[in-house]
Amino acid sequence: MDAPFVQSDPAPLPIQIDWDAVESWLGLRLPADYKALATEYGPLLIGEWLWLQTPCAKPGRFDYGDWLKETHKLCRARSKDAPPHTPPPFHPKRGGLLAWGMTRSASYLLWDTAASTDPDQWPVVVMDSDAVNNGLNPWHNYHMPLSELIAAVVSTGVPLPSNQQLGPLPPTAQRTSYLVDAGPWTPPRRTPVPKKARLTALKQGTGLATLQLLVPPPAKPYLGDGSWDQLFEELGTRLPTDYIELMDTYGAGCWSEWLNFVTPLRTNGRGFAHHAEEILGGYADLRAEYPEFQPLAVWPEPGGFLPFANSVEGDVLGWLTQGSPDEWPLIVYPRHAEQGPPLQHTLVDTLLAWLRGHLDTAGFPGQDDEVDPLDHIRFEPGSDKSHW
Repeated sequence: MDAPFVQSDPAPLPIQIDWDAVESWLGLRLPADYKALATEYGPLLIGEWLWLQTPCAKPGRFDYGDWLKETHKLCRARSKDAPPHTPPPFHPKRGGLLAWGMTRSASYLLWDTAASTDPDQWPVVVMDSDAVNNGLNPWHNYHMPLSELIAAVVSTGVPLPSNQQLGPLPPTAQRTSYLVDAGPWTPPRRTPVPKKARLTALKQGTGLATLQLLVPPPAKPYLGDGSWDQLFEELGTRLPTDYIELMDTYGAGCWSEWLNFVTPLRTNGRGFAHHAEEILGGYADLRAEYPEFQPLAVWPEPGGFLPFANSVEGDVLGWLTQGSPDEWPLIVYPRHAEQGPPLQHTLVDTLLAWLRGHLDTAGFPGQDDEVDPLDHIRFEPGSDKSHW
């Protein structure tokens, strides 16, 4: 297709895309104009405002499959807060909306895959977050395919449901800055655990064996290049056995796109101790100014709070270091709520309760009833490129 923009020089090398594998994973053929853009240019920032996302991956920064699921989940959740309060279906539901882009103002662009059996005729629809904030219906169908929509955005602009306008944008495009060195995206393999076994683990069982049925662990957990003994010496204490066993099984990474477990055994100055010190430094500063909202002692104070995981919203999960390490109770320091009491269960059983939708505590979101829980319950392993 003839793109309505000029790409900045020098252009990065194209990212190889196995379209057969991508479309097989999606269960859909994709529009030809999108595949042409993605093949020639890769992920783009158009007019310094509109991102075109493509099948690519960069460890710790972007995964196409994860981006799709996260975007669909966000659009579903946000649109419940505004008329008509009934979100449309999203892929992988048959005929569901399928995301392809977003803007700096948190408008999300998707195809209506139910509109035609020919993907080249799929119209673009928008979910406008500013409309949600103003109590307006955030959905609008432009009744034009992707290439026409981009041309209109660049040349004349198009209306948004918030009574604002997307465009006109400068006719420029460049590779998305954090994906300049991105590589090909490989669709995830099907889980080796039968769905029946996962469904059983979703309903019953405790402990690490049950968690491994529900969430298959990675073949090579990433913990860093050090050892537990080195970390214990650095901290001046051992850590709870159930935490060590969990990390040896799964390693660092993100649970259900929400809870990040920090990489514990890095020796480059960004391991467990570094992140704990960083989080607790901020907590101590807040406690000095607002002690009524930050009531916890800070490790290594007696019984002090020692963090090891955090949510994407800034909630922090850790222990109160009371007694021996295997006696330390778990506690959540929530970002958007008052401090609650310690949790009652072990780390693994707390994870199971949350993944099953049974954990009622600030800092842990509930389940989305419109999403297959087994599709949402997952673990994304960390790597040496991960921040946490």
